[in-house]
Amino acid sequence: MNIVITGGAGFLGTELLKNLLENFHTINSIKIVDRVSLNPGLITSNRIQSIIADITVAEEVKKIIDKETTHVFHLAAIVSSHAEEDFELGMLVNLKATQLLLDRCREANTNIRFVFSSSLAVFGGQLPEKIDYMTAMQPSSSYGTQKAICELLVNDYARKGFVDAVSVRLPTICIRPGTPNKAASSFVSGIIREPLKHEKTNCPVDLNLPLWVSSPNTVIKNIVHASQINTDSLEGFRTINLPGLQTSPKEMIECLSSEYDESYLGFISYEKDSKIEKIVSSWPKSINNEKELSLGFIKDSNFNSIFSEYVESVK
Repeated sequence: MNIVITGGAGFLGTELLKNLLENFHTINSIKIVDRVSLNPGLITSNRIQSIIADITVAEEVKKIIDKETTHVFHLAAIVSSHAEEDFELGMLVNLKATQLLLDRCREANTNIRFVFSSSLAVFGGQLPEKIDYMTAMQPSSSYGTQKAICELLVNDYARKGFVDAVSVRLPTICIRPGTPNKAASSFVSGIIREPLKHEKTNCPVDLNLPLWVSSPNTVIKNIVHASQINTDSLEGFRTINLPGLQTSPKEMIECLSSEYDESYLGFISYEKDSKIEKIVSSWPKSINNEKELSLGFIKDSNFNSIFSEYVESVK
């Protein structure tokens, strides 16, 4: 296996790196591609190569994918609120770079398994209470539109036999460690993570707003599974709604207070942000994942298990 991970120096990329090294003994090389270097402490093997590159430039993309490449995990993106604020940058990174990567895979080796990290932001409008893999895309943001276009490209490149590609729509990942980012969903991790560090945070949406979430560990396992699945089982439609579970800010905050005590709630403010709420409320509230589960993808049991997993990880 010769692997490329774009956005590989970020949280998801580094967790994916750890999982791959732990579970696959046939890896010859892993190229971690990002705008910054991989944390030196994570370069635990001479098989790991940290590459600083701009994947919006064709010449640089050619240097990172070659005929020996077997797998590409495309995680790099300009996140939701940032893509909404800077349309040109979102189109450049989220759309142009994806097509450049697909074209390079087609040129180098049509057997490459290309796993594209998509988003539930491809949905919007008047959604039913529960969607499934057949629900039409109707994005309500520039980020969602860019992801939707890329999903169609991935599907067509696979249909044409240019690359063995799949798209995985990630639930909102919580609880992420580290610091807030520019994603509209950043608060979902923040309302737990920051109080546990005795730091202030804000919940910008209605406390009862349904959220479709998954733990980082489960998402990583599902991304890896997508790289190994027999794509014939997808019956020509190469997009997968990764399993998740429904929660709400209220349930999450109640879990925090029950597992610790109510003093932690004092770090949370509740100032509404209409822009954030509009984006997040356009996403699916619940998903029928019967097909995905039948294909071997997994889900978390409940939010309490997600909470416990995070607390254990930061001890």
